[in-house]
Amino acid sequence: MRRRYINLALTLIILAAAIWANVPGNPGISIGSFNRSLQPVLGLDLRGGLQVLMQADVTSGTVVNPADLQTAVTILENRANALGVSEVSLQVAGSNRIVGQFPGLKDPEQVLAVLKETGVLEFVDMGSNPVAEGTVVKTDLATSASSSTPSTSATTNSPTLAASTTAAPTTAGATQSTSSAAAAAQTTPAASATPNPADQVYHTVMTGDQLSSVTVSASTVGGQYEINFTLKPTGQKVFGDFTTANVGKYLAIVLDKKVISVPKIDSAITQGNGQITGNFTYQSANDLAVQLRYGSLPIALKIVQTQVVGPTLGQDSINKSERAGIIGLLVIILFMVLYYRLPGFVADLALLMYALVSFALFKLIPVTLTLPGIAGFVLSIGMAVDANILIFERLKEELRAGRTLDKAIDLGWRRAWLSIRDSNISTLITCLILFWFGSNFGASLVKGFSITLALGVIVSLFTALFVTRTFLHVVLDNIKFVEHPKWFGA
Repeated sequence: MRRRYINLALTLIILAAAIWANVPGNPGISIGSFNRSLQPVLGLDLRGGLQVLMQADVTSGTVVNPADLQTAVTILENRANALGVSEVSLQVAGSNRIVGQFPGLKDPEQVLAVLKETGVLEFVDMGSNPVAEGTVVKTDLATSASSSTPSTSATTNSPTLAASTTAAPTTAGATQSTSSAAAAAQTTPAASATPNPADQVYHTVMTGDQLSSVTVSASTVGGQYEINFTLKPTGQKVFGDFTTANVGKYLAIVLDKKVISVPKIDSAITQGNGQITGNFTYQSANDLAVQLRYGSLPIALKIVQTQVVGPTLGQDSINKSERAGIIGLLVIILFMVLYYRLPGFVADLALLMYALVSFALFKLIPVTLTLPGIAGFVLSIGMAVDANILIFERLKEELRAGRTLDKAIDLGWRRAWLSIRDSNISTLITCLILFWFGSNFGASLVKGFSITLALGVIVSLFTALFVTRTFLHVVLDNIKFVEHPKWFGA
């Protein structure tokens, strides 16, 4: 009896947490660095947004390495997320394509511009004669120029490049130059861009893979913004030697052989921590930081199709899906009560808990809900009572055989378990196959269906084997079956 009441207390705690998570306007969870919004995450077909189809820009017959495509997906996700586009979905489709979905997108042009930045990021020695932003240059790095056009900085004056004003932790004997730190706060007026010969080849000092981190912060002077970066150990040595020998000269940041920024070296950067300062707004600073952080892709990509999905159909679909879910739930509740009487009523309580816990998990993980995903959830509501039906049929058989109610409950659960286990494992295997198919062929809707159905199966097992059993023991322990056989449909 003590164990049963412990199980009941645990069940009620889970139920209370699920109810709290599903309260409208819930502020979410914030524990230290962990932050999770508990608002439902809606997919492209429900919320509206942008769908983009990208293809590897390679010559006909060239085989694209699948690992390169997957790496490109990761980098593109980072780029889009850094621009504030939430719930981004990017998946490899076939052997050379990537499908991107951007729910709730407000500025498609900005995201498309960032996604097109597919080339190699270089730090190029400009000497004393900087070129204008957007200029195509030749470098001694053995790569071919891409056809994409990078966005240029919004600044009108040349930004400056200097050592960070905040020294990073150093080992014994390492010091941060105070004169360099002071110089970091200075800005230098733009030098006039002197035209360079078209055939001039510039030296690439370092590539973007030597950047360890890039962040944007508000400047203490003038309320403007600056880009802070940290270099990897190898890049720290190269960058330190170069900036020490070239203070007062220019170092261009080049993407796809096109100049995106030309900061002046204001001080030597020997500790691997530097700043790019200038007349940056937050947007222009963040755009440059995104390009620095995620500038290089293993393969060139071209956008072959874009489609803007309106949210009007999505809201109508949500309303119809909610209506279908409520109707399905009510029909199941009515059937269980009419056919199984008191055990059916207890199972209905567990079913309501199942719905609350499932939806709370969708919000906590979070799971991006699409129309097929909602369909998977509605389907799992019907499947949630399968285990209860098997158990209750075994329960009725044991009661007819003369078992006590307590013994019949335990035997019903034990003897129905093998059938429950096998049926649910087969469903989970199907979900795994659908998830694999959706992940490898860009069918995100199939993937969403498999995720919600699999979560529904797992939660239904918990509610049937733990919650329903606990409720039955607590409610029925003091009821004699021989006195109330009709309560059990026997």
